[in-house]
Amino acid sequence: MDELTSRQIDILKALIKEYSETGTAVGSEVLEKKYKLGISPATVRNEMVELANKGYLKKTYFSSGRIPSAKGFRFYINNLMEDKDLSTTDEIDYKNSIWDDKKDFQRLLSHATKKLSQKTNLLSLAATDYGDLYYSGVSRLLNLNEFFDLNISKSLFSILDELDYWNKIINKVLEEKTDVYYMLGEDDFSNPVLDNCASIFGEFNGGKIKGIIGVLGPKRMSYEDITPQVKYFSELIEKLLLGRNV
Repeated sequence: MDELTSRQIDILKALIKEYSETGTAVGSEVLEKKYKLGISPATVRNEMVELANKGYLKKTYFSSGRIPSAKGFRFYINNLMEDKDLSTTDEIDYKNSIWDDKKDFQRLLSHATKKLSQKTNLLSLAATDYGDLYYSGVSRLLNLNEFFDLNISKSLFSILDELDYWNKIINKVLEEKTDVYYMLGEDDFSNPVLDNCASIFGEFNGGKIKGIIGVLGPKRMSYEDITPQVKYFSELIEKLLLGRNV
């Protein structure tokens, strides 16, 4: 965090909050008025230029405002995002949705993706090292502004059935050895058309079966709310596959 001043961190946090809510580029006047930063719009504007120079923000073609870059979102996730626990109600809901399928992993993952999509209102995807692929929620994704763009939708949907692509993602997640794996824009999708997209995945290792489950959506998704859902559900799936008590 040494690269950013405390003022720049406050501005970045406020800008990400505003962008996540509106989906539009954010100007200095909005930040100064709405988030009570205690500095003038001119100072906010200068700091936003510095944040852009450091790679945390970027301009769009259609506005004088700024939006967070993948680097900005990753800084937010790693340093500023508040940890949240899943509610007991949600835990029970997730358990009940797949409990009866614990001995049939294909049905389990099929139902799991449907439930995760319903809970997050995004597209949910699960993939295994056996070459199985499940997803649910295409229509939910198409209701979001980012996916009104036909080029973005076509590019995203074209990778949904590419088993080799998801095998590479599984290997990356397993190599990272982290509870939750984030894919943020062009940096991780390796496709400039998907720069406004993001994914959150959790891994599961059921002994003979390894894989990932998570969501795909816009880069401005609510990481605080979705991360604990993905983390809990991936851990629950692993426990069921291993026959452990939950």
